[in-house]
Amino acid sequence: MINRRHFIGIGAAAALALASGCTGGAGDESETGDFSGEVKGAITVLTNRTDLVDTTFKEYARTFEARFPGTKVTFEGVTNYDNDVTTQLSGGDYGDVLMIPGTVAIDQYRQFFEPLGTDTDLKAKYRFTGPATYEGKVYGLSLGGIAKGFVINKRIWAQAGITAPPKTPEEFLAGLKAVAGRTGAVPYYTNYKDAWPLSEWNNHRAVLADPAINDKFPADAAPWQPGKIQYLTDGLLYDVVNSKLSEKDPLTTNWEGSKPMIATGKVATMLLGSWAVPQMRAAAEAAGANPDDIGFWPFPYQTGGTFHAAIDGDKLAAVSRNSENKATARAFLDWFVNDSGFAADQQAIPPAISQPLPAGLKAFQDTGVELMEVPAATTNAGKEDEIIKESEIDLKGEIYRQKLVDIARGAARGDKDSYFAELNKRWSAAQSRVMQ
Repeated sequence: MINRRHFIGIGAAAALALASGCTGGAGDESETGDFSGEVKGAITVLTNRTDLVDTTFKEYARTFEARFPGTKVTFEGVTNYDNDVTTQLSGGDYGDVLMIPGTVAIDQYRQFFEPLGTDTDLKAKYRFTGPATYEGKVYGLSLGGIAKGFVINKRIWAQAGITAPPKTPEEFLAGLKAVAGRTGAVPYYTNYKDAWPLSEWNNHRAVLADPAINDKFPADAAPWQPGKIQYLTDGLLYDVVNSKLSEKDPLTTNWEGSKPMIATGKVATMLLGSWAVPQMRAAAEAAGANPDDIGFWPFPYQTGGTFHAAIDGDKLAAVSRNSENKATARAFLDWFVNDSGFAADQQAIPPAISQPLPAGLKAFQDTGVELMEVPAATTNAGKEDEIIKESEIDLKGEIYRQKLVDIARGAARGDKDSYFAELNKRWSAAQSRVMQ
């Protein structure tokens, strides 16, 4: 994953094109699509990973073709993936295997993609099947997963006297203060200007180890109260900045520039997904630094004496309903997920439960963290997004957290208590209207 933002952002025009021009099939009542026939012939695979089409993916194609003589695999890279492939969906010509665009609602999956099997069968073999499941059928398989936590420079934290992840927010703040006092590094880097990294602070509900958290959250009228998840996460961000443990001028941060900074030890810590670890290691190699300095730690909070970290899948791969070679398309999808080595190459969590974690995430797990898939809301499905819209608090975004940083650094009026009281008031008013 070159940049997590590569996968985020859906154009309104693309969503409209899909809504007004659906040309998929009428739906398949069988539990799995018709993948009968000989694995031969040519298929086209649509991918958002344009950076790998002429390198890694060419090697994958050659390996698959050797495994299944008489086949031909062509990868087609799509730069503006969600928008452009949505247009192709509307036209009916969208390859044989493809990443499911974020524009497609889950109840539309059966119009465009072949069911791969039942949820019961496939979730016993694969992680991250939930987001691809509709009415008990699975329409896509994740190509790899990520964990949520802090990317750190282990060398700098060790210079500060800390070699194990802090267990509480207080220990974490003390650690950042030790970094500030004993090293020349910026203890924490917000990436405020690029803004999107601030949304990573919303990805840590798993620390409470409550599988029902996503159903309970929209039922809570005041999530910025002590002991609750928003107070815990946003409160820690506030305290880091308010204690002057982040960069001096957040208006000048730079995402691309932050990679060599943490890689060489100019920055000690950033909250990101595990997808960022390979990028930081590559930046270290490019700068002549030691890539093994880069580590990954869990959020500083334990439930029942154990760290918990959320994991989720990235893009989902599916077989086109309009493919004229579904046998080969399904064989390729299964091979890619199980045998290509893609997840390991990307240092991602393998979709196949039987496969081991990559070295970096194994080290993360060895810190004592339990990796946890947090189920989506069911009883209150969609309610959280309604409250977000009604309250105008972009909980999954970055605008209100930029204001949080501004208040914490003294660039805006208020303090943590007053801002959290304001957020609770707005959220509660919206929540009462949505949940009535």
